[in-house]
Amino acid sequence: MKQLGFFDVEERLARLSGLGDQLEAFSRTVDFEVFRPDLEKALAYSDQGGRPPFDPGLMFKILVIQTLNNLSDERTEYLINGRLSFMRFLGLGLSDRVPDAKTLWLFRERLTQAGTIERLFDRFDATLRNAGYLPMSGQILDATRVAAPKQCNTNAEKADLRAGGILEDWQDKSAKLSHKDRHARWTLKFTKAKRQDDGTMPPSDLAIPFFGYKSHVSIDRKFRFIRKWKTTDAAASDGARLREGLLDKTNTASSVWADTAYRSKANEDFMEKQGFVSKVHRKKPHLKPMPLHIQRSNAGKSVIRSRVEHVFADQKSQTGLFIRTVGITRAIMRIGLANIVYNMRRFLFLQRISTTA
Repeated sequence: MKQLGFFDVEERLARLSGLGDQLEAFSRTVDFEVFRPDLEKALAYSDQGGRPPFDPGLMFKILVIQTLNNLSDERTEYLINGRLSFMRFLGLGLSDRVPDAKTLWLFRERLTQAGTIERLFDRFDATLRNAGYLPMSGQILDATRVAAPKQCNTNAEKADLRAGGILEDWQDKSAKLSHKDRHARWTLKFTKAKRQDDGTMPPSDLAIPFFGYKSHVSIDRKFRFIRKWKTTDAAASDGARLREGLLDKTNTASSVWADTAYRSKANEDFMEKQGFVSKVHRKKPHLKPMPLHIQRSNAGKSVIRSRVEHVFADQKSQTGLFIRTVGITRAIMRIGLANIVYNMRRFLFLQRISTTA
């Protein structure tokens, strides 16, 4: 096999462009320099000699690649070395030094401990607003469970974790403690029972155990960008998050759509006091049939509310959203990156259809 020359590489890159390289579209559309001030502030590199650190903009782009493709640090290092599309997106040549897995982990860890992900999200949200994508037509709230590696704990350890404590046995074993996720929780995911092969219906719905975290988002109805978000353990209530900064007061309309999990007197009073108009689904009366007018009202709301499901479907099917790390601080970083990348992909889509219209 002959060695690749300069023109061979250029020809291969041109072919990738013709096939629709998503990363090339990212480079054309997203100004990654807007993230630099927050990245440099969080990293706070000092000039102490030695090998200079990698450029923060380059490292953040690597996190975008990793999130887009649901890659581990080791796999990310390998693919950057092997894929021309990744090299072009990062501005690297075949002879340039590539960050290794440990360097990538340390970079992400510094951003995580500095709590930078919220500022990075807000920075890109400001970019969207400057491009004319203001939060409009009301907002839609929902939450989805995000799986994490299951923990093998005894019943006593589980009870201690739920109480917020740490077993003495763990305190003496720092290596074991570092691998124990003390913030993720078990919960039950209820799924509608499916009709059997013989045509009969099971007497009850399915309750599937689930371990991990929960991603709460608020999207604007007009452009479907994520505007507000929050990360909790999987057992946390959806409805209570509505009153914890999940509503966007900058939306040009006051309507709020959500499913029945968000219907409560406390939430209704809160929205009324804050000037929002509730379009939250109404619950079925206990042991009574659902009134016809409420059925019709909920059906009309579902047409709008269902748009938020597309956000979660995109994150899980296209980018394989999953928590690989331990602890809620790192889970916030992972979900925050997924939300930024979703908004970037949505931005690319809207820009593309606006230029072809």
